[in-house]
Amino acid sequence: MSIRHTTKARRGAAVGALAAALALAVAGCGSDDGKKPDDGAGQKSTAAKDSRAGDDGDGKDSEPAADSDKTIGEIKGPNGIVVTVHSAVRDGGGFVTVNATVTNRGDQLFNAVDWRSKETEMKSRSSVSGASLVDSAGKKRYLVLRDTDGECLCTTGLSGIKPNESRPLFAQFPAPPSNVTKVDFQIPTMPSVSIELTG
Repeated sequence: MSIRHTTKARRGAAVGALAAALALAVAGCGSDDGKKPDDGAGQKSTAAKDSRAGDDGDGKDSEPAADSDKTIGEIKGPNGIVVTVHSAVRDGGGFVTVNATVTNRGDQLFNAVDWRSKETEMKSRSSVSGASLVDSAGKKRYLVLRDTDGECLCTTGLSGIKPNESRPLFAQFPAPPSNVTKVDFQIPTMPSVSIELTG
């Protein structure tokens, strides 16, 4: 009789301990002062905003390109498409970031399908992934960088640009040697423009 009561008591204690551990685990999962969901949501919306810059379809919420009050070069292409280059800045990581604005001065919608690279794995069908920097003196061409997913480090979603609409544009390249101060910025189907590197 006493053995049965001891076994039942041990089982009861084990079940009680298991229930307490489970309750603590469930409570631990939910207690983070609500910070993680807010932080995650904030990061997600910021990333979405960054990736959508110049990619909102109607252009109403597009943010201007960096240094948009400054012009270091201008490319006039077919059908009234104009690319105004605002800056080409070296950074400490060995990159050059070109910031520009594309403006449709024509009378029909513009899609930058011809500006993408010829790579078949590129996800975006309308980007400046085919752009390049050319160091004529050094006889070298620098292509737009790619991220770990194979997408370009450049503006994507350049489609449906209406007449008289402007969108910000950027592209990031490997930096030429420090003694190179001028390069040609090229976009497929457009003439090239000589720009000065800063930074």
